[in-house]
Amino acid sequence: MKKTVYYTSIALGIVLLLVIGLVGYMKIFLPNVGPAPDITVQLTDEKIDRGRYLANHVMLCMDCHAVRDFSYFAGPPKTETLGAGGEKFNREMGLPGDFTAKNITPAALGDWTDGEIFRAITSGVSKDGSALFPIMPYPHYSKLAEDDIYAVIAYLRSIEPIESEHPPSEIDFPVSLLINTMPVKPNLQPRPSDDDPIEYGRYLITAAACTDCHTRHERGQFVGEPYAGGNEFLLPDGSIVRSANLTPHGTGIGNWTKEQFVARFKAFSKEHYTNRKVEPGHFQTVMPWPMYAEMEEKDLEAIYEYLMSLPAAENRVQLFTPAE
Repeated sequence: MKKTVYYTSIALGIVLLLVIGLVGYMKIFLPNVGPAPDITVQLTDEKIDRGRYLANHVMLCMDCHAVRDFSYFAGPPKTETLGAGGEKFNREMGLPGDFTAKNITPAALGDWTDGEIFRAITSGVSKDGSALFPIMPYPHYSKLAEDDIYAVIAYLRSIEPIESEHPPSEIDFPVSLLINTMPVKPNLQPRPSDDDPIEYGRYLITAAACTDCHTRHERGQFVGEPYAGGNEFLLPDGSIVRSANLTPHGTGIGNWTKEQFVARFKAFSKEHYTNRKVEPGHFQTVMPWPMYAEMEEKDLEAIYEYLMSLPAAENRVQLFTPAE
C-alpha cells in the first residue's frame, strides 16, 4: 500500500512538472513565427488604390475594424468609426472571451513598422509579440500574394488618423494559453491570373474568408461541409441569422446562374441601394452586402465559378429565427 502511494505520488509529480513545463513553454516561447520582416512599403497611388479595394470590398478590414449599426440592414459600419475599431466579438456569440476590434488607423499604427503590420496580417502576431485571436482571419491572409498585403499596408498608412481606445481582450482559460499556438508562418501565394477564373475565384474567396462564416463550426472547429452554411450568428435584438449554403446543390446556389449571383450583390451597390432601417425582430443579416457589392463584376464572376466547382452539399438552411 505504501509503495502504491509512493509511486502514485511520483507519477503525479512528473505529470505536474510536465504540465508546468508545457505551460511555461507556451507562455515564454510561443508564438514562434519569427521576427517581423524588415520591409518598407512604397506609398504609390497604385498600391493605395489596390489596398482600398481589398480592405473595403474583399478582405473587409474596414467592416470589422469599425462599429456596425444594426438598426440598418446588413449592419453597415458607422462612417466616423471606419478603421478606428470598437466592434465587439464576445461570449454571447459563442466565443471564448470578449474581443474588441482594434484601431488600425495611423493614430494607432504610427509607431508600428511596415513589417510589424505585415506580420500581424499574415501571421497573427501583434507588435508586442502577443498572439491575435483568429477571429481576425490571418490564417487566410497568410495565403495571399505579398503585393496584396503590401497594398493593404499602404492603404492603412493613407487613411485619416482617428484617436480611439478599446479595452484589452479577455480570454477564457484554456484558450488564454492555446492562443499562443494559433499564429501561423505565412505561406504566401501568387495572385492567379483572372484568365483562370476558378483559381482566381479561390484566391478571392480566401481573401474574403467566406468559409469562416459559411461553414458551420463549434468551439472553433469546423463541423460542417465547407461552404454549406448553417453557421449561427446572434444579432443584437436576440434574433438568429444563419449563413447560406454556397455549394452547387439545389439547397444552395445550384440553380443560380452567374448573372443572378452577380446581380444579388450588385443590388446593394451605391448605384442601386441606400441604407434602410430594420425594426427589431424583422429579417436582418450580418452579411455586409453593401461593402461586397462594390466588388468588381469579374471578381464576383470568378467567385461564382469557384463555388460551382465545389462538391455539392445538401443543407437546407433556415436563414432567420426572430427573437422570442
